[in-house]
Amino acid sequence: MAGFTMLIIYFFLLSYITITTTLSLDTITLGQSIKDGEKLVSASNVFELGFFSPGKSSGRYLGIWFKKDGEKSVAWVANRDTPISDSSGFLSINAQGSLVLRMNSTNNIVWSSSNASTSLQNPVAVLLDSGNLVVNDGNDKNPDNFLWQSFDYLCDTLLSGMKFGKNLVTGMDWFLSSWKSMDDPAPGNFTFQVDPHGFPQIILRNGSEIIYRAGSWDGLRFTGTPTLQPNTVYTYDFVSNEKEVFFMFILKNRSVPSKLVVTPSGDLQHFVWIDEIQTWRRDSVSAIDQCDNYALCGSYASCNSNKSPAVCECLEGFTPKSPGEWEILDWTEGCVRRAPLPCNHSDPFFKYAAVKLPDTSQSWVDKNISLVECEKLCLNSCSCTAYANSDVREEGSGCLLLFSDLLDIKNLSVNGLDLYVRVAASELDIAQRRHLSEKKRAIIIVSCLVSAMGVLVLGLVIFMCKRKLRIQGKTDNSQDIKDNSEESKNDDMELLIRIWSSNTSRTSSALGVTKFFDDPENYLWQSFDHPTATLLPGMKLGRNFVTGLDKNLSSWKSLEDPHGFPQLMSRLIVNQSGFTQRFTRTTQSKGWTAICLLSSAKMTTTN
Repeated sequence: MAGFTMLIIYFFLLSYITITTTLSLDTITLGQSIKDGEKLVSASNVFELGFFSPGKSSGRYLGIWFKKDGEKSVAWVANRDTPISDSSGFLSINAQGSLVLRMNSTNNIVWSSSNASTSLQNPVAVLLDSGNLVVNDGNDKNPDNFLWQSFDYLCDTLLSGMKFGKNLVTGMDWFLSSWKSMDDPAPGNFTFQVDPHGFPQIILRNGSEIIYRAGSWDGLRFTGTPTLQPNTVYTYDFVSNEKEVFFMFILKNRSVPSKLVVTPSGDLQHFVWIDEIQTWRRDSVSAIDQCDNYALCGSYASCNSNKSPAVCECLEGFTPKSPGEWEILDWTEGCVRRAPLPCNHSDPFFKYAAVKLPDTSQSWVDKNISLVECEKLCLNSCSCTAYANSDVREEGSGCLLLFSDLLDIKNLSVNGLDLYVRVAASELDIAQRRHLSEKKRAIIIVSCLVSAMGVLVLGLVIFMCKRKLRIQGKTDNSQDIKDNSEESKNDDMELLIRIWSSNTSRTSSALGVTKFFDDPENYLWQSFDHPTATLLPGMKLGRNFVTGLDKNLSSWKSLEDPHGFPQLMSRLIVNQSGFTQRFTRTTQSKGWTAICLLSSAKMTTTN
């Protein structure tokens, strides 16, 4: 009986321990630890924390990844610079609320959150469903009271709810840095961050060199990301005030994970998880086309990817600084002014529509004044080179003044902004004359095109009319042939086939021909209009009643002489009964002699 009682007690104790362990899978309390091979799992099984070895590396790292991602695409790494050489690592929390990563084999500290406090009653570390590992006091879930959070120390991945920018009070930078390689999560060469100088903008650097600029915020999106727009996956916002400046996106549905990653090669990529195929769909963000390379065209030039390969063009009033280099598509030195600015507070501005605004690191913003007031402010400063609206919402508002060389301007097909560039007054006259010349040239081109189209249409109409008449002539076999000759004054309608010698003077005409069998091309002249003694296939015999041209056969004077006065004439007569009879006569005879009677004849007449 005592043994049975002990068995019951042991069963309840084991159940309690199991339940306690299950309920605290997302939490590390004082005295607990996570060893290599164990995992911390967020409450809704969205994220996991554990140890891993990236790629071909044998080193062990503590990281966080999406639980459903079988490949463990790690979003955050604690000990990026200090891998653990064996599997003896473990993570714990001390009484001051600091997370500590140690090697059990040496007890050396590999990494620490370094947020010591002496006022904690019950320090705990919790892995949230957002992927944020936080330290708080007891059950305090207020984010404002977190003693430490992994979201303040970004690696190469931006997750939903992470701030990406800068705390202007504490100086905390929230930026992304690439891994060195797929095998080494240590910080690489590429960083993606918000530049708070001037009008804040987002830039991608390779070391200290800017290689891509997403641009400044225009109220709806960054000026260099025209395709960014509201969608079904996430919402986004940009905050800029006296205390902080940051960008953040929030997932609408946590079952559809999404992330932004800077790769070891410096590409900025957006990933969305596809449940059906259990993998990530990847889209490039930074390398859309050639014009996304920072300052590709140098200063005072714009880039248009539709004009490849010569994508760069100087702004109005500017000319290439190095024309020879420009001709071989090296635009590095950019453009310079043709005429210096006199700074007389009446300089004109050229408007450039639908562009990515230039680098705003040396600029000034007032969100409460109009575009008209903005122009006046720019004219009052000799160092102001251009101006634009700072916000595109509600037909535009706010004022952005630029005070340096204009760099990294790109022509956009959608969601571009208007930029007003300051030039010398003399450039306005040159531009007006050039635009007038271009307008005249356009008018001439359009006029020529319209005239050409008119000729084509007229030709088509004439062709269709002639074709219609031809078809009507072929189907009207009942029309009689009239003979204008004095010898055919009887009631019968005759088709005369006269014979003349080939040296008889005749004039061809392109006004029309008798339709006899199929009509050939309308040549300017053809031998078939002037037959001699031989009837060839396709040759027409008869009379054109419009031109009076007769097409008849004429005999040779002799076998040795094709010239001379015709010795024999012949004609066919078609009577009202439809019979055709052939008549001939010589030059010596005065009458016609009937040769034969034909039962039918294939003849056509055309008016």
